[in-house]
Amino acid sequence: MLPPPTPTLTDILFNQTKEFVGVYDVALGWFAQVNPAGVHLLGYPSEQALLAASDPSQPLTAVDWQHLQKLAQQQGHHETEAEIKRLQGAPFWARIELTAFTSEQKPYLLVRLTEQSRLHQAERELAQSVRRFEAVVANATIGIIMCNRAGEIVSANRTSHQLFGYAEDELLGQPIEVLVPRAVGQRHEQLRQSFNAQPSVRAMGAHRGDLLARRKDGSEFPTEISLSYFYLDEELYVVSYIVDITFKKNAERELIAQRQYVERLNAELEQKVADRTHALLNTLEQLEQRTDELTRALAAEQELGELKSRFVSMASHEFRTPLTAVLTSATLIEKYPHTDQQDKRQKHLQRIRGSVRHLNDILEEFLSVGRIEEGKIEAKPVRLLLDALLTETIQDVQGLLKAGQTVQTELHCAQPIWLDTSLLRKILVNLLSNAIKYSGENSVVTVRATCARDLLTLTVQDQGVGISPEDQEHLFERFFRARNVTNLPGTGLGLYIVASYLQLLGGTIALHSELHVGTTVTLTIPYEDHSAD
Repeated sequence: MLPPPTPTLTDILFNQTKEFVGVYDVALGWFAQVNPAGVHLLGYPSEQALLAASDPSQPLTAVDWQHLQKLAQQQGHHETEAEIKRLQGAPFWARIELTAFTSEQKPYLLVRLTEQSRLHQAERELAQSVRRFEAVVANATIGIIMCNRAGEIVSANRTSHQLFGYAEDELLGQPIEVLVPRAVGQRHEQLRQSFNAQPSVRAMGAHRGDLLARRKDGSEFPTEISLSYFYLDEELYVVSYIVDITFKKNAERELIAQRQYVERLNAELEQKVADRTHALLNTLEQLEQRTDELTRALAAEQELGELKSRFVSMASHEFRTPLTAVLTSATLIEKYPHTDQQDKRQKHLQRIRGSVRHLNDILEEFLSVGRIEEGKIEAKPVRLLLDALLTETIQDVQGLLKAGQTVQTELHCAQPIWLDTSLLRKILVNLLSNAIKYSGENSVVTVRATCARDLLTLTVQDQGVGISPEDQEHLFERFFRARNVTNLPGTGLGLYIVASYLQLLGGTIALHSELHVGTTVTLTIPYEDHSAD
């Protein structure tokens, strides 16, 4: 029996902790004691029900519990992550900490379970997604090279290094022109700048003949190159998909040589037929002139006719088969770019693109915070019509609306104003997204805007869950989330970014909210009035 600790210490370290803490009896093969938070976490109605559980392995269905016990007893302490199953409720990921100890010469384990947060799970899923993306690119059977706007190589897969004769990672940091024949290097720089000005997804070198690439040793080889692009943190990146078509070009040259050979044979055959026909005509003319040799001439003519028939038959049989085969081969090679292999390439190209998009979406808020804190964002006022901006912004968030949700507007700002369109749009998107996310179905989100005395007053009102007075004091802090919405996705950066953008615009923000009633956010932003210009 464990010696009982003092009530105060037990209450603090065991009963009042919000994480699972239990004492595991190794000899018994089950827990001897579990704190109230642990009982609740595993979904049992009481500690007695948990201690009397008939299936001791039930909470740890995804790990080898016996193996974990041995590791903890051998090492004294062991930690791992695993999926934990509740008696009632959905499974969850937790960090498991096992500490071995003895009491009255009996082995015990102190077990601590810490439930992982949604952010941690998202980070795990993001890391897995990145690893899958890297695996697809690294194992691709075509060369994939990524460059920045300046033409510097920032990524190249294994096949690219093999195609160009470089050691692994040797291409990173080098200009893309090292892979271009020297004779067209300057022209390639101009083409690259033109692509940067108007990027598009297309094949490279259309209507300009064969494309050649340069290996590290200076040798050149024919290629087919397709280009795509994406933006990350407002930086343009160009992706090249490179295929060595040396085999294809060799086959084409061989086909041309075979075709020329057959054409020569046809010409020789036609000449022979012409010569024989001419000889036959001469013979016929002689037979007509020599009536006394009519019999012999007729026999000769029949003999020559049979010879011609056999020759034509032989020629038709012996040449039709190879000519048909050559023609069929030519047709198939001409259709080579449209085979299933090309479809597979298009299929691989479509998967990289989402992602990003997905990373780009996942990382955008974090990157925005970095740009704000580094002072890389400045307000640049331009002439804008507020009604048009509101219409476009509301259209952008239509995909977030729940069943029956609507967005209503009340606009009293008909004249153009001068403000930073980009910052104001991002502020509106953030506030509307929050209003939609934290409101239920069939609710109304109202946007009001008033322009008076060079001051824009913008209000976003929802009928959502509301925010407690205690949480309202911390809403504009980074990564803070109200306690009543922790079960909904979010980073806790939205209002921090809004407040930062407002500071750049010289504006202020006010918030009024009641739990289960809704939230009203009011922005006040000064603007320049150029209506008299």
